[in-house]
Amino acid sequence: MDFRISDTFTDSLARLTGDEQKAVKTTAFDLQLNPAHPGMSLHRIEQSKDKHFWSVRAGSDIRIILHKTQASLLLCYVDHHDKAYDWAARRKLETHPNTGAAQLVEVRETVQQVVMPVYVQPDLPLAQGPGTQSKLLFANRPDDELLGYGVPVEWLADVKAATEDNLLVLADHLPAEAAEALLELATGGKPRVPTPAAATADPFEHPDAQRRFRVMSNVAELEAALNFPWDKWTVFLQPEQRQWVERDYTGPARVSGSAGTGKTIVALHRAAYLARQNPDCRVLLTTFSDTLASALHTKLKRLVGSEPRLAERIDVLSLNAVGLRLTKAQQGPIKLASRAAVREAIGDASKAVDGHKFSLHFLVTEWEQIVDAWQLASWEDYRDVSRLGRKTRLPEPQRALLWAIFEQTRATLAAQKLVTHAGMFTRLATKLKDNKHPPFDFVVVDEAQDLSVAHLRFLAALGANRPDALFFAGDLGQRIFQQPFSWKSLGVDIRGRSRTLRINYRTSHQIRQQSDRLLGDQAVDVDGNTENRSDTVSVFNGPPPVIRVFKSEAAEIEAVGAWLAAQSSAGILPHEFGVFVRSDAQLHRAQAAVAASELPFKVLDEHAETTNGEVSIITMHLAKGLEFRAVVVMACDDEVIPLQERIETVGDDADLQEVYDTERHLLYVACTRARDQLLVTGVAPASEFLDDFGFVRESME
Repeated sequence: MDFRISDTFTDSLARLTGDEQKAVKTTAFDLQLNPAHPGMSLHRIEQSKDKHFWSVRAGSDIRIILHKTQASLLLCYVDHHDKAYDWAARRKLETHPNTGAAQLVEVRETVQQVVMPVYVQPDLPLAQGPGTQSKLLFANRPDDELLGYGVPVEWLADVKAATEDNLLVLADHLPAEAAEALLELATGGKPRVPTPAAATADPFEHPDAQRRFRVMSNVAELEAALNFPWDKWTVFLQPEQRQWVERDYTGPARVSGSAGTGKTIVALHRAAYLARQNPDCRVLLTTFSDTLASALHTKLKRLVGSEPRLAERIDVLSLNAVGLRLTKAQQGPIKLASRAAVREAIGDASKAVDGHKFSLHFLVTEWEQIVDAWQLASWEDYRDVSRLGRKTRLPEPQRALLWAIFEQTRATLAAQKLVTHAGMFTRLATKLKDNKHPPFDFVVVDEAQDLSVAHLRFLAALGANRPDALFFAGDLGQRIFQQPFSWKSLGVDIRGRSRTLRINYRTSHQIRQQSDRLLGDQAVDVDGNTENRSDTVSVFNGPPPVIRVFKSEAAEIEAVGAWLAAQSSAGILPHEFGVFVRSDAQLHRAQAAVAASELPFKVLDEHAETTNGEVSIITMHLAKGLEFRAVVVMACDDEVIPLQERIETVGDDADLQEVYDTERHLLYVACTRARDQLLVTGVAPASEFLDDFGFVRESME
């Protein structure tokens, strides 16, 4: 007998209290070991439309809903007695007549209008303006097309009557594959119709079913699934995403999209797909930081853990680690220049050159963003360079003074045999151009918006414009580390091979919609490629974010502590909370708030490893790659975000705009780590960004 667990079970389990979850897990383990044990006390649910639904007690008032046949035992749902039985009474497990996939389908007695919950706002992104609320979205779609997307037969009439006003709520009642396809249709996409399974095929083996139902082969697998139900969001590929994973590209390609649309998932599956399709190849899965590379490695293990030979051909490394490995192989170890060493060399050179009034901050940023980034080696190169993003006017005499400083800086580093990261990647790029056998056949890059000039020059050399060689995933709205620059100028032209994901699987409609107010509807890169996030939709609803501003830090700490305690009592586990602040200077406020809630916590460092049973406290810069059921973003005060220290060091208008953009992106990244609940707090006077977020300043507490 196959022992399976469904996504509806892990979702419902997460809504129980901690003690209730412990009892459920114990019962689940017992079921897996011996479902026929007389102590299980199984009861068939007579009022269910599906004769195979049974219940089992897991505590005084908690019931697990099972679907039991001779061939399979499926954990479907868990809740308090009445709610669990009501769920089972309105569900059935069936094989879809068109797709052949197993589905848990909500039973309809009669066709009736789906009523929108009160927390759904009327300004859904699907709305097109006055007079369009009643527009039927799918009335002209053939039945066979809708059935091909997995829409259950009994829900066809509701789907045909769906409007922009009720689509999100209707989607909550449909199997996930059907809901996702309809959302994509509503946003102008064209979902792929799955290939129908053979009549004799196992309905659980269909790709759609495998995303919803997982076989638990042993106790260890079941324990992992019950302890970390969020893992499904890091592994499963959604229909909208699959087409970009399995496509052939004639040159470099990029998938973009706002936070939660599954870019990292696409990157993971793209790496695995390339390795499967090319048995003799080597694939590099990379990103700009060691922390994010470690997270990618963990997720890849979940994806291909059962295919060790495949995993062996996929290297998961940060770009710096790749650079050091290849450099060591080609020329032996090198000494990399730290930022402090470079800053000291620039400071010494600045003192040695008379006749200028440039600040050390300006000199360092000019070095990092222009001279070192583009590896300018001569006065002529610096004199003629286009200073993109650096709009302080520099007549030739001033550039000459600056070059005198930078020339001396270069000499100092050379004398100390120090190589900058940009220098290392530039040397590698030069060597790779003459290499007919690149170290990697394919490269997949996550968080591509934060690549540096040197990184991209290196990647361009690795790819050498070979088909499918370079695949990028990123979001311009989450760029927080790098100045914008032209990819095309470095040989990476993605025009015609750039796609934007439009369906958000991680964040509720309400949180996504509120967070998007921090950014514009469109993001445009230097080469003119546009990312449009205005038509992005979320696949589920939730309560709206809460924004609160207090008169004192003490009041903020007390309120956040009370909020965390309340959410914990409602069933959110400690490791499902994330508390974010702008920088280390605000960590004490987050620690005090979590301590007030009496929940255990851990302050995460650059390794960003969450711990089961502990609230995660972390700075915004380390938030990338993380996700939580509930998030608190604290200390959103004036002069904290945007950080006043950064503003005061700005040398020109372009730099000031860049500071505001990246600080805004930081807040966006932090807020979009939340799935269900988001609380944003600060102390008066609050950050100006909260105005964009929708905060009304009269509501200070």
